[in-house]
Amino acid sequence: MTKDIITKKLILYQVIVYGILLFLIVGDEVFDFPHNVFGGLATPINWFEAFIEGVYVLVLCALTTYFTWRLLKRIKYLEGFLPVCSFCKKIRVGKDWVQIEAYISEHSAAEFSHGLCPACMKEHYGEFLDENKK
Repeated sequence: MTKDIITKKLILYQVIVYGILLFLIVGDEVFDFPHNVFGGLATPINWFEAFIEGVYVLVLCALTTYFTWRLLKRIKYLEGFLPVCSFCKKIRVGKDWVQIEAYISEHSAAEFSHGLCPACMKEHYGEFLDENKK
C-alpha cells in the first residue's frame, strides 16, 4: 500500500469518526436522545448550544486532521526494488552507486552505527582473539 493511500484512509477514518461525534452531540439536542431512547425527561431544543458544540467539533476535526496530514507527510517510506551490488552492497541510484548507509539515511530518518558481528570478528580478527586467550 502506498503512502498516499494510507494517508487518505487515515484522514477519511478520522473525518468519519468526527462526523459520528458531531451527529451524537447535535443529535442529543435536536432528537433529545435521553428522552426518546432512555425514557428520561423531555428537554427543549437549545439551538444555540447545539450550534456552539457543533462548531467545537468541526474546529477540533479540522485541527486534528490538518496535524495528522502534516505528520504523515513527514514519514518516509522505503519501498520498491533497490538494486544492490552483490559484493560491496552499494545501491544503484540512476547511474551512480552509493553506500547503503548514505542511501537509507537520505531516504529515511534512520541513523547508523557500526560494529562487528561475531562471525566477522572471528574471520577478520581471529588471530588477535586467539592471542588474547593465551
